[in-house]
Amino acid sequence: MRIGFNPNKDKELQKSEFIHQVIVPVHIPHQEDYFQDSFKILKLCMESLFLTSHAKTYFTIINNGSCQEIVSYLNQLHHENKIQEVIHTTAIGKINAILKGLTGHQFELVTISDADVLFLNNWQKATYEVFEAFPKAGVVSTTPSSKVLKLHTSNTIVSHFFSKKLSFTKVVNPNAMQKFATSIGNLDFYKKVHLSKFLTVTQNNVKAVVGAGHFVATYKGSVFKVIKEAYSSYALGGTSELLFLDKPVEKLGYWRLATTDNHTYHMGNVTEDWMQKELENLKLSTNDYKASFVLNNKFEKKRFLNSNFILFKLLSYGPVWRLFLRFKGLTKEEAQNY
Repeated sequence: MRIGFNPNKDKELQKSEFIHQVIVPVHIPHQEDYFQDSFKILKLCMESLFLTSHAKTYFTIINNGSCQEIVSYLNQLHHENKIQEVIHTTAIGKINAILKGLTGHQFELVTISDADVLFLNNWQKATYEVFEAFPKAGVVSTTPSSKVLKLHTSNTIVSHFFSKKLSFTKVVNPNAMQKFATSIGNLDFYKKVHLSKFLTVTQNNVKAVVGAGHFVATYKGSVFKVIKEAYSSYALGGTSELLFLDKPVEKLGYWRLATTDNHTYHMGNVTEDWMQKELENLKLSTNDYKASFVLNNKFEKKRFLNSNFILFKLLSYGPVWRLFLRFKGLTKEEAQNY
């Protein structure tokens, strides 16, 4: 039986006070072996987020089949209003957890981060500066890498093929890049030339690195509006990130870029002394960094399908690619080793 009229019927939702969503999927099924330090790493991640993010940031944390200690910790953060949303699921996989975090929201900017990321001061400000200077940017990473310049970057490279705005420039923070190599357990991930020069594009006096990785990046919300699939069959990796995070950006005509300096660290699964020291050096963010710029949400799918893909495929052919690298500023020896 129903008596009366539900006061919420036909009532429009008020506009959210938040302008930027951060989604963090968390999978820590136990605290042994590989996951022995994962709880400590998660706490470092969360504490750095709270310190460095502005007040208009909406935190969505998805518990993707974690143990009870993690469940209790996340519930406590929600109870203390440090995070706006906590979603508990069984182990459904990273991408499926992210999809749950996206559902029911409409933010212009969405940061998707692994649970082992240490955020530094001004990471949002640096991200906004790139989006503002490059209206076609679809995703911006705050950890630049010189090894992702060919991964779904056709729109940027083809459109700047003859432009002096696209060129190799000096790496700003090689030590931070080497720390990433250490964090993934591969000290030889970067060659000497990778730590010396990276491909950048310049616009409106702002420089950005071509290419963006996956472990932490900020996307235009419009990217996720065109995703047709609602399920990934992979727990982690496989083609899941390609289908849900890479291809939509490129096919919509957007660019994959990164900040020139490092504003986030990948910690991995083992705590180290430098992580706590970095956390202690952080200052509480007191700025809102309101996104005063208007995001360009125009899709350019047809242009990509008809031209960029074919041209970039030809350009990526070994000998041709090395000529391109030299054309954009590398020496013959550097191009050979890049």
